[in-house]
Formats: sequence, C-alpha cells, structure tokens
Amino acid sequence: MTPRRRRMLWIGLLLLGIGLAAFLGLRAFQKNLLYFYTPSQIVSGEAPHGYSFRVGGLVVKGSVKRGDGVKVAFDLTDGPATVGVSYEGILPDLFREGQGIIAIGQLDNNGVFVAGEVLAKHDENYMPPEVGEALKKNGRIEPNYKDYRK
Repeated sequence: MTPRRRRMLWIGLLLLGIGLAAFLGLRAFQKNLLYFYTPSQIVSGEAPHGYSFRVGGLVVKGSVKRGDGVKVAFDLTDGPATVGVSYEGILPDLFREGQGIIAIGQLDNNGVFVAGEVLAKHDENYMPPEVGEALKKNGRIEPNYKDYRK
C-alpha cells in the first residue's frame, strides 16, 4: 500500500469516526429533550407516545380526584381541549384548581398523561411562560398574568 493510500484510508476512517460520534451524540441529545405541548396539541395527536414531555395549562375546577394514598387525577385545559392527568406523589403546596401548572411525564395507551412531576406557579401573578402563551393564544389567560421574561 502506498503512503498516499494509507493516508487517505486514515482520513476516511477519521471522518467516519467523527460522523458516527456526531450521530450518536445528536441522537442521545434528542431523546433527552423535554418538549412542551398544550392539551390541544395532545388531543390532536401531535404529542409523542413513549417519550417524556411537558404539558401545561389550567387545572379544571372540580376535576381533582384523590385516590389511595398519594394518587391523584385531574384534568388540564388550555381552553379548547382538556386532557386527563394521573399523578402519584405529593403535589406542590401551590397546586389548586383553576391554577396554571406544568406536568412532566408521558402519555399512556388510553390518552391519559401520566405525570412523574408536577410544577405549580410560585405566586399569584406568575405563570410558566409556555402556559401563559398557550392560554393567551386561546383567549383563556388569567387577568393577573405577567410574563417575567421581558
């Protein structure tokens, strides 16, 4: 094998290795992203099955049902659509009906969002930006909503 061919072989293997490393890195990064979806997007089928994502909206008044121990089920809405949420754990102190929340979890086969974590807003004038934008878009914004990102 001539030196030129050997050098080309090494360069080809190096480029192949870099490409493989980039592919595997991007694939791992893609699986760890937490996208945000609204209840309308979940109902329309845009949300993925089998992957974790965030969903946000207002807890529907009268929908909170407590089960055995720390199991709780409630409905989440953005105005036009409502999705059922199931959660097993201790809810945040600020969680209550009519308030904006974000839940992190996955959809089950029945279309119920199984949350592993529930995040509630931290004061009466704040709402997570994604939830505020989704509700504003659907005309269901709370009167005291302030976007603190500005």
